[in-house]
Amino acid sequence: MNQIITAPIIIFVYNRPDHTRRTVEALQKNELAGQSALYIFSDGPKTPGDIEKVSEVREYLKTITGFKQINIIEQTRNCGLASSIISGVSQIVNLMERVIVLEDDMVTSPYFLSYMNEALDLYESNNDIVSIHGYLYPVQQPLPEAFFLLGADCWGWATWKRGWRCFNDNGQFLLDELKRRKLVRAFDFNGTYPFSKMLEGQIKGTNNSWAIRWYASAFLAGKLTLYPGRSLVHNIGNDNSGTHCGQTSNLDSDLSKTAINLSNVVVENSKEGNYAFEHFFRQTQSGLLPRLMRKVRTLLFTTQR
Repeated sequence: MNQIITAPIIIFVYNRPDHTRRTVEALQKNELAGQSALYIFSDGPKTPGDIEKVSEVREYLKTITGFKQINIIEQTRNCGLASSIISGVSQIVNLMERVIVLEDDMVTSPYFLSYMNEALDLYESNNDIVSIHGYLYPVQQPLPEAFFLLGADCWGWATWKRGWRCFNDNGQFLLDELKRRKLVRAFDFNGTYPFSKMLEGQIKGTNNSWAIRWYASAFLAGKLTLYPGRSLVHNIGNDNSGTHCGQTSNLDSDLSKTAINLSNVVVENSKEGNYAFEHFFRQTQSGLLPRLMRKVRTLLFTTQR
């Protein structure tokens, strides 16, 4: 691991000081934290009522230690999560060639940074691979140590400058292409989860998800994302603390207590991974009331403020 070039880490924060603290403290426990540059984008208050919490977050940010370099970017206005991530990732990845991305409610395993940096090094020159992902749904089926799926994801991820070039923010174009190429059912994991409906919602303005456009962009380009066979990310934001997120434990995954071994990963769209995801989506939708499922859909690929 000492030979690996560590990627800069971006954390996007807003008005949740406790979530932000837990996210940073988990990262500090990673072996490579001290070798990593940290960029924190702090969005400005949306309403006067948010000023106090935003200020509390920013006061905490000034106390952070344990990283090679810490850069805090305070926005004077409220950009919103989608605009913040699109512009922030573009800015840093264009400067540094690669980047690891987190939001303020993602607690990571102590092995998260090692996995991300090793994978970024390992697949840097493989143009079939668009990104690395750290979160895994709480699936019941056995999975490989790590595996690839078509598309991209959003709960603790990393990419290269070449990968981020795939991103297209035009939701209407993406949806039209999915329909033209008759890929809607495949995009929806064999019809088990309505990701295409989320894309329609983004177009209509009922959500402002950057992540559904990232997934669609990579999917249409035929690009793969690496997933760990055990989750390295636990989202602590599903507690009604965000503007658009409800309260559910349905997406909670236990953090891996061991490192992910990347020595024998087959670079192809994984049948086991697709089956496990489809089974999880199908079981989740059939086992919960429609009202709760609407909350879960919101959590997966829409903004949290």
